[in-house]
Amino acid sequence: MHVTSTTTISTTIDGEAASITPHGEIDAEFLPRLYATAHALPDTVTRLTWDLGDTSFMDVSGLHLMCEQREDARRGGRAVAFTGLYEQPLRLLKLAADLFPAMAWEDFLPAAPAH
Repeated sequence: MHVTSTTTISTTIDGEAASITPHGEIDAEFLPRLYATAHALPDTVTRLTWDLGDTSFMDVSGLHLMCEQREDARRGGRAVAFTGLYEQPLRLLKLAADLFPAMAWEDFLPAAPAH
């Protein structure tokens, strides 16, 4: 049985800032659509926020998305941030940070609350 992804994407552009919000799961099937959405942003966008608050699940494809977007931002002079990580996506990111510290996964982890 094949299950078709029901993940959708919302994009908001406000001047130089853009936000991309995937709704659902980030997996290999959905990853090309996410890349295409980011690449379709106008050149005037200098700040991109990926809001993952509505992402219920991500596999290693989500980690690939983060790496690729970080590299694209470095090459293109665009700031990129990932917000809204919680539950399963956050656990995966923390595991990647523990297992592969050289990849600088901590760059994507939410800041610890101030005491």
